[in-house]
Amino acid sequence: MFCIGDKVAHPMHGAGIIADIVREKVAGSVQDYYVFRMPVGGLVLKIPTASSGAVGLRRVSDREEILALLSALPEMETEMTANWNRRYRENLQRLKSGDLYEVARVIKGLACRDSQQGLSTGERKMLHTAKQILISEIVLALGREYEAVERCVNAAMSGEKVV
Repeated sequence: MFCIGDKVAHPMHGAGIIADIVREKVAGSVQDYYVFRMPVGGLVLKIPTASSGAVGLRRVSDREEILALLSALPEMETEMTANWNRRYRENLQRLKSGDLYEVARVIKGLACRDSQQGLSTGERKMLHTAKQILISEIVLALGREYEAVERCVNAAMSGEKVV
């Protein structure tokens, strides 16, 4: 169970902070909810505490895990299926996994494809979402400014060593 003030990551929305734990009656049932607030973008979600594990809510990665990920980005291998429909589904599954390495693979693969052939509107949106997920967690884990982290991630994605 999480406490107020805990830094957590949601697989499809990125990292945020548990701002409150509230008890509400919804559809005749009383449940406890985490009030999840994202510092970047200001999104607020209410997530049932009982199903937070099934949703994929987890603690934000620690500094060492983030630094290891950033150092692995330049050499990270990506495989993208040629069929856009299958590629989209595979990338969506990677994002839903909540694994930052899988999120980074989605970003790197789509960015590479964008530079070579361009992206569909759906894939362009997915690339933006994946970047938001990754950057928001790094911002909370390292306590750095969003723009600085974004520059760092973009440099690492293009092959530069950043750590």
